[in-house]
Amino acid sequence: MGLELYLDLLSQPCRAIYIFAKKNGIPFELRTVDLIKGQHLSDAFSQVNPLKKVPALKDGDFTLSESVAILLYLTHKYKVPDHWYPQDLQARARVDEYLAWQHTTLRRSCLRALWHKVMFPVFLGEPVSPQTLAATLAELDVNVQLLEDKFLQNKAFLAGPHISLADLVAITELMHPVGAGCQVFEGRLKLAAWRNHVEAAVGEDLFQEAHEIILKAKDFPPADPTTKQKLMPRVLAMIQ
Repeated sequence: MGLELYLDLLSQPCRAIYIFAKKNGIPFELRTVDLIKGQHLSDAFSQVNPLKKVPALKDGDFTLSESVAILLYLTHKYKVPDHWYPQDLQARARVDEYLAWQHTTLRRSCLRALWHKVMFPVFLGEPVSPQTLAATLAELDVNVQLLEDKFLQNKAFLAGPHISLADLVAITELMHPVGAGCQVFEGRLKLAAWRNHVEAAVGEDLFQEAHEIILKAKDFPPADPTTKQKLMPRVLAMIQ
């Protein structure tokens, strides 16, 4: 059995891995794990990833979880172009710096924005309070500004003149609030230009393919009560 990737493109880390593998011609079998249906909580999927989270990778008898670890594994195994994860020590450190920063900052803010603005009303039929939503969007604005000021600055890409894993992770994060209707690029000329650079480097068709589901988030039907009961403790743990 060749490389298998267990993904749901609703998930930001899954989209980053999907785009990376497709862009670099890495052959893989897509194993779709439907998060809204709770398929990641099944006993069958726990044999692949006991953490019951996507993404997950299976390469023969080897299994791996956690999106950054999977991206780095693919980078090393398939000898992709150097710009994704540069050999130069300081350039690589810039990529590592962003990947270390984003987990509890931008990624969390983008996930909270999606759930508080769209998924709670659609998925649960219950909007969050205006105060909670305002606080979430304010936190998002702070972290987007940090992304622009600290990491992007006046460069074409986050870690230098070429696209890297940092850009791929960041753009897939920011598409969460875009899918929720947040205008995160509006009024941010440098950030908007960066988005255009990333989309061009990835390829417009692949970019749109990967983000199609998140851009339709507002059209999701309500979850059934059993699935809702299973999912909500995990969702609340992620976004609180």
